[in-house]
Amino acid sequence: MDIKQTIKRQSLEDIEIQAQRIAGMMEHIRTAMLAPTAVKLAPSLSSAQLAELCGVDKSKIAYRLTRGDLPSGNIQGNRREWTMAEAQTWSRDLRASHIRPKGAAGITITVANFKGGVAKTTSAVTLAQGLSMRGHRVLLLDLDPQGSATTLFGVLPDAEVDPENTAMPLFAGDEDNLSYAIRPTYWPNIDLVCAAPLLYGAEFILPARQAKDPGFEFWRVLDRGLDAMREAYDVIVIDTPPSLSYVTINALMAADGVIMPLPPSALDFASSAQFWDLFSDLCNQLIRSRGKNKSFEFIDVLLSRVEASDAASSVVRQWVLEGYGDKVLPIEIPKTAVAATASAEFGTVYDLPRGSVNSKTFARARDAYDRMCELVEQQIEAVWERQLAESVSLSSGD
Repeated sequence: MDIKQTIKRQSLEDIEIQAQRIAGMMEHIRTAMLAPTAVKLAPSLSSAQLAELCGVDKSKIAYRLTRGDLPSGNIQGNRREWTMAEAQTWSRDLRASHIRPKGAAGITITVANFKGGVAKTTSAVTLAQGLSMRGHRVLLLDLDPQGSATTLFGVLPDAEVDPENTAMPLFAGDEDNLSYAIRPTYWPNIDLVCAAPLLYGAEFILPARQAKDPGFEFWRVLDRGLDAMREAYDVIVIDTPPSLSYVTINALMAADGVIMPLPPSALDFASSAQFWDLFSDLCNQLIRSRGKNKSFEFIDVLLSRVEASDAASSVVRQWVLEGYGDKVLPIEIPKTAVAATASAEFGTVYDLPRGSVNSKTFARARDAYDRMCELVEQQIEAVWERQLAESVSLSSGD
């Protein structure tokens, strides 16, 4: 067929009809594949999985069952299973030394990158899930107007998210903190602040507020709005838009730690350089020019969507290691069919039941995310230790 014969002009009306058709399809697909929040369930864990999560031998699980002081789970056929909430109770008990100590504040982690398609949302959601499995109470704040993280939690941004479910009233100055927007999710110990396309309005409201009031610091709105949340949650994970927007700047300024997912491709590496260059300039304009400063407890570069068979990626990987040095986490997130399957089902590797995909591929992807969560948790614990040490130092007058 000659493609020239099939070409026809597309009017604005044609584009509008196409948009309506695709929107209708997406509504049908999401409704079919996404259970409502009250129905969608986090996976259960076997005794072997529970032991691995808690870092103990299976015999330790069997012994604690005899004491009867932790949830006993349910017998399914010839095996015992624990719900996610029950597993988290075990995790908090057997991993007590890793849990936030009294007197320490919750840690805010912003996941950011200039570009889309770098596994930013997947990294944010799996981090939230992985940390919650380890016994931490997590708040996930979705600031991307596309609402991808919101969608992964079974909430439809276009149909089920109102302005009061988002950070928009905070950015508009109608609320002082984000407590109004927090909602529970199907995943125990993860609460959510949703996102929706209406969040694009923050890109107009924040500079308008700054123009009206020269003393207003638009970049501090989110930081201040999260103060109360830092007592209620062990970790706050923020998913950001794929741009250095007013909202992203707020997320970075509110962060104790930053994670940048970075695929080993030349274009992504170049984009990351632009990101830090622009962010550095903004910090100088907004903060240093006013005699103030901003520091991060940690900045991590996470190699994501890595294809082991891609020869070109090994070259760029070396660039990343040379450019970012010890900021690069010693783990790579592979680009696998598992991730594609999970994404198609509006979930993550932590949502997929075992046996639903190739076991070797699943293990490779799951192990990578487990290691990512472990490395981030170690940094979180180090921050808590510093907080307590500084508190002791101040109280002693040193």
